[in-house]
Formats: sequence, structure tokens, C-alpha cells
Amino acid sequence: YFVTGFSDAEASFIILILKEPKNTSNWTVKTRFSIGLHKKDTEILELIKSYFGGVGTISSQNKNSVQYRVGSLKDLNEKIIPHFDKYPLLTQKKADFILFKKIINLMNNKEHLTLEGLQKILVVKGSLNLGLSDQIKTNFPAQQIIPIERPLVEDQKIIDPNWLAGFSS
Repeated sequence: YFVTGFSDAEASFIILILKEPKNTSNWTVKTRFSIGLHKKDTEILELIKSYFGGVGTISSQNKNSVQYRVGSLKDLNEKIIPHFDKYPLLTQKKADFILFKKIINLMNNKEHLTLEGLQKILVVKGSLNLGLSDQIKTNFPAQQIIPIERPLVEDQKIIDPNWLAGFSS
């Protein structure tokens, strides 16, 4: 629960949709679980990376910050998603995780490789984090991309003190 509490405070579940002319849909979907911290806190990222079995990378983002990232679909499916299924998030970040997981499941079914599947992903992404980028809105007609309703996170209860320790850290 410590990692979950820490993630509730500091992590992000990210879906990037980028132009990629080499793909049949002309787009690519990139997934990422990420935690960014001040460089003086690199050791906590090393511990979290170790907890997740060494998957992902830790890299400098700028002069003062570092980021732990897990982007591999395999690692997300085998390490990150099972963790948050077993030790659920408590804050509104749980809604982002639910949407992120829906997109991962679409990608597991290879839906991201077709234009129709990409549109299904965009419908979910529209309710995730900051929604759709201006580039996506320009390239896809609004009537095709109506975001799904964002999951409502209610009745949160701290069921393990380690969550609180992680969140506070």
C-alpha cells in the first residue's frame, strides 16, 4: 500500500497519441506509468523500480528532476496493473487508472493498430487526465470522438496505514 499511496500523490497514467505516418492508421499509441520527483529523491524511485521487479527506466528530465517510467505494454500488464488491482488507488487518480486500464485492454486486443480501434481509444482518452490534445481534435471529427463518462471515485477509506505513509512521503 505504500507504493499505492505514493502513486496517488505523485504518479501519472499517460496515454500519448502521436502522428506516425509509417503506421496504417497514421497514428501510434504510447502508454506510460510515470513518477517524477526532484533529483534529490532519486533513491525512492530506485526503490519503487526495484519493487516492480526492475522494470522501467529512471532518467533525468532536467537539471533538477528525475522520472521513473514504465512504458512497455508487457511490463504494464505484468507489473503495474496487477499492483493497482491488488492495492487500489484511493484518490481521483483511481479514475485515471480505470481509464488507462481500458486503453491497455484495447491495445492488448491490437485495437490501436486500426483507425476504428484508435477511435475507441480516443473516446476513452477524452476523459483521461487533460483529455484530447488540440492536434487530435483537429484531426478527428468531434462527432466521432465523444468522451465516455469519467468514473466517479467515492467513499474512499484508508484501509492500510502504509497508504497514508506513501501518500505523505
